[in-house]
Amino acid sequence: MIRHLQDTVTLRNGTRMPGLGLGVFKVEEGAALVQAIRSAVAHGYRSIDTASIYGNERGVGEGIRQALLDNGIRREDLFVTSKVWNADLGYESTLAAYEESVEKLGLDYLDLYLIHWPVKEKYKEAWRALETLYQEGRVKAIGVSNFQIHHLEDLLSVARIKPMVDQVEFHPRLTQKPLLRFSREQGIQLEAWSPLMQGELLEHPTLLELAAKYGKSVAQIILRWDVQHGVVTIPKSTKEHRIVENAALFDFALSEEDMNRIDGLNQDVRVGPDPDNFDF
Repeated sequence: MIRHLQDTVTLRNGTRMPGLGLGVFKVEEGAALVQAIRSAVAHGYRSIDTASIYGNERGVGEGIRQALLDNGIRREDLFVTSKVWNADLGYESTLAAYEESVEKLGLDYLDLYLIHWPVKEKYKEAWRALETLYQEGRVKAIGVSNFQIHHLEDLLSVARIKPMVDQVEFHPRLTQKPLLRFSREQGIQLEAWSPLMQGELLEHPTLLELAAKYGKSVAQIILRWDVQHGVVTIPKSTKEHRIVENAALFDFALSEEDMNRIDGLNQDVRVGPDPDNFDF
């Protein structure tokens, strides 16, 4: 379990990945995106998560460049993730998509590159491309996103290199307990997207009660729950005060009883698409 903002988890290949990062899903190119990244890095964040389909890799790259200058840190001090989109899955097309992403970001390499969705008949060839990128030293770690247990089992049947990360929708209404157990057994780090259920949980009575008990916000309660489950998390915000608030998780701990109460909120409800039934 991470103990401070710049603390890391160790992936199965030895790569150290920050346990908390900034997500930029649905953040458009422009000054707000650049400033969000500058603010996050200034306040101690060292992980930035984007994807080709977000359409904001150039802005993320500019934010990274400015943040490095602002704070006098090196590229190696940051952990940058992007993802290959469905239309680019395939061996050669995935390699080309990677090159396009690093060009837009203005980087020489990525720390983590993920297959964004488990598109049938396509993700195995894409995985072969990620293995090539990894073996060539173009990316520090490789993984998947939105893969359920049966997708992982299928991929593991042919993979030469195991996925190091699985980034999935994970929040108190979707606790993914079987997937969490399976990923631990396989040495795959689970990472949460939409940890706050896109804001839908911020008025939940149980979470409001716990927030009052601990003197924290509902968002902090949820993110602390992630941390105590050993799940890497990437809350999204462009507002500096929210970026700061989301990282203020390390001066309290949820009791086992309260962890179980939050676990009990599970209803297997998604805000995003079903990985077994999506049409894009």
